[in-house]
Amino acid sequence: MTDVESLKETQEKYIVPGLERGLLLLCEFSRQNRTLTAPELARRLKLPRSTIFRLLTTLEAMGFVTRSGHEYRLGMSVLRLGFEYLASLELTELGQPLLTQLSNRINYPCNLVVRDGRSIVYVAKVSPPTVFTSAVNVGTRLPAHATVLGRILLEDLSLANLRDLYPEEVLETHSRCTPRTVLELFDLVQSDRQRGYVMGEGFFESTISTVAAPVRDHSGRVVAALGATIPSAHIGDERIEELVRQVRQSADELSRLLNYNPNVAQAATLMRG
Repeated sequence: MTDVESLKETQEKYIVPGLERGLLLLCEFSRQNRTLTAPELARRLKLPRSTIFRLLTTLEAMGFVTRSGHEYRLGMSVLRLGFEYLASLELTELGQPLLTQLSNRINYPCNLVVRDGRSIVYVAKVSPPTVFTSAVNVGTRLPAHATVLGRILLEDLSLANLRDLYPEEVLETHSRCTPRTVLELFDLVQSDRQRGYVMGEGFFESTISTVAAPVRDHSGRVVAALGATIPSAHIGDERIEELVRQVRQSADELSRLLNYNPNVAQAATLMRG
């Protein structure tokens, strides 16, 4: 038996089935499925309705789900856990004031995102008091390969890493700008890396443009993407240079607060190589 097989067997031995089922049930709720009925959950999880009923009753008693008639939705306990976790991140604590300052200067919504597998997750957001309102909120998840902010967060991955993350031959398309293959995505991301920032007009949504830059930690690794959202399919040439400068300046400042030193990080990279 290999070490991996041994570890897997040990993990399976100590898994609590009831807890696993409860967590899987909570994961069925999403932006597309904000409410679900017990029969729907039973069908999705391939579990008896009696089991689903017991799980829902327990979760409801603890505030993790709420019920309205026959429909269930996530409760405040889930939201509280998520927001308290996000607020506990050093990245968020350090980044929030910088986002506020940047948003005040450029008068556009500004965001901080991290990567979770194939998704980006918004962990901080500041919006100015304007008519334009962004559709994303803290906790929103979007596909990494199809977003400007996601491209920033894929910069450290090699072609082999990307192939492991996206084993499919054709990537899911979200707009005419979405790269169709892993190789196309890799080439795009490497160009972004060399440039030091990304400016995407209508990349994910046709009427929205984004300017983003990487945030690095002490090791030089990209740990977040900091960006500004512009409610326009095209940014005038006279504004691009200033927006890029402001966004990069804020991302560099957050990197500095995370103890990023370009010279030290470069030396560490050479030693690893």
